[in-house]
Amino acid sequence: MFELMIKTALPISLILIMTGVGMGLTLTDFRRVILQPRAFVIGAVCQMLLLPLVAVGIIEALGLTGPLAIGLFILALCPGGTTSNLYTLLARGDVGLSVSLTAVIGFITPFTIPILGVWAIERYATDAPAFDMPVMKTWITLIVVTVVPVILGMTIRHFAEQFATRMEPWVSRFSVAVLALVIVSICVNLGAKLIDFAIAAGPAALLLNLLTMGLGYGVGKALLHRETQARTIGLEVGLQNGTLALMVVTTILGSTEMAVAPSIYSLLMFATATLFTLWMRRRPLEA
Repeated sequence: MFELMIKTALPISLILIMTGVGMGLTLTDFRRVILQPRAFVIGAVCQMLLLPLVAVGIIEALGLTGPLAIGLFILALCPGGTTSNLYTLLARGDVGLSVSLTAVIGFITPFTIPILGVWAIERYATDAPAFDMPVMKTWITLIVVTVVPVILGMTIRHFAEQFATRMEPWVSRFSVAVLALVIVSICVNLGAKLIDFAIAAGPAALLLNLLTMGLGYGVGKALLHRETQARTIGLEVGLQNGTLALMVVTTILGSTEMAVAPSIYSLLMFATATLFTLWMRRRPLEA
């Protein structure tokens, strides 16, 4: 049952989720990158550079090794998802910027995850069984389950906009349900080792979530001087696509131990994002 969930159900679910993401996109979202280059570049740099560096710092500071370290780092390489777009809307942020970051970075990460993932395995797998991440296979897999479905979703929206609009709200619900089911399956599969792994990886996952959300907001505030865009960058950098991370570590790398940090992170991020959103809604919007 677990093998069926990881090898078949999780990739299919991710394809459906990313198709739903594409249904929420239009070419205007990509044109916005040209119209607002400063905000996009700052958000992208925070996502692509700051986030992995913070992950490495946490790994080194807490002395994580093996699957726990690799799992946390691969999580940091993943883009944001529909969750960050939803919370940006609730926090009265710049939804257009959030969608643009999610879309464009989602097209970039299939190329960066295999390369940086290999680096993480070589660096942190010294005390763990050898893991193999074939770059070409990983790249093709990520293209198939992320990029192609997004393009398909955008095509559906172009030719059937009303259908896409009706389906879009169901994407977040479906992704949460799939994520919960996968996490439960991983917990059951780990059995008695779950508690020890959770104790070791829990603080790291929470730190990654809180630090990146806070740093993203702080950098956006300092460099853009626009409250709505600062909120957006904070949420976009602080909320990663946990479903994608789980697929990479369980389906491609075949490790349930690596899934511990992404699983804990995925559970915690809903609580921290909710608190962040409530705090933001109490603050006045600035020009």
